[in-house]
Amino acid sequence: MFKGRNLLIATKHEKEKVIAPILEKELGVKCFVAENFDTDILGTFTGEIERKDDPITTARKKCMLAMEATNCDMAIASEGSFGPHPSIFFVPGDDEFLIFIDKKNDLEIIARELSTETNFNGSIIKNKTQLKEFADSIGFPNHGLIAKSDKEVFTDIIKGIDSWKQLEEVFDYFTDKNGILYLETDMRAMYNPTRMKVIEKATLKLVKKINSLCPSCNTPGFDITELKPGLPCEICNFPTRSSLSYIYQCQKCSFAKQENYPNGKTTENAMYCDFCNP
Repeated sequence: MFKGRNLLIATKHEKEKVIAPILEKELGVKCFVAENFDTDILGTFTGEIERKDDPITTARKKCMLAMEATNCDMAIASEGSFGPHPSIFFVPGDDEFLIFIDKKNDLEIIARELSTETNFNGSIIKNKTQLKEFADSIGFPNHGLIAKSDKEVFTDIIKGIDSWKQLEEVFDYFTDKNGILYLETDMRAMYNPTRMKVIEKATLKLVKKINSLCPSCNTPGFDITELKPGLPCEICNFPTRSSLSYIYQCQKCSFAKQENYPNGKTTENAMYCDFCNP
């Protein structure tokens, strides 16, 4: 279905460095990047262009716009969000979505990687001691930085700072003007190796989903659409919130399959039982 076809990677931040080798090896496609395609029109991390849609919608728009611009019928795009992890308190998270669209075969397959492996951070800097401490804490200069006069100011912004000489010049520039500066991690993929690794993990997940074929019609993307709770407690046999089964469904022919005990166990530890351990 995919071998030998051109696959467009809709990015301007060098994500093809981790995405392309995996897709070319696993799917047999020929990856390319659209010249002069500006994904920033759909939003920037620094806030001067607001992202108006959710990550999946934004990634989908990247694909569609890039395919239209290049007359290609197959594309992939990613979109990341950074902030507090949704389930682990006081820990930052990197939430990466990848979307694969094949217009020829009417396919759309999505993968997600939610990771705590991120250096996402920002800080007000008043002196060179704070400057060095913050830069060291985020892995500078291997990871880039962005400088602004204040957190909520979106006009005077310097991006892609990746050398100590440049950082000191930026520090002098802002402190001479304002007395302080606001530094934040540059979360664009080419300036953030940690984020690149998360995108790589998301790509591996995506390939696994693409290679999962429907048992009925052989369409790629046969994947979990529902998790059913109710795994019985090992002591009282009361249904717990843990997964009893997964429901897989084909997006083309709607064939569905239920997989019981997907985690390889038929009972749950009593510590996760609302009756035994309320």
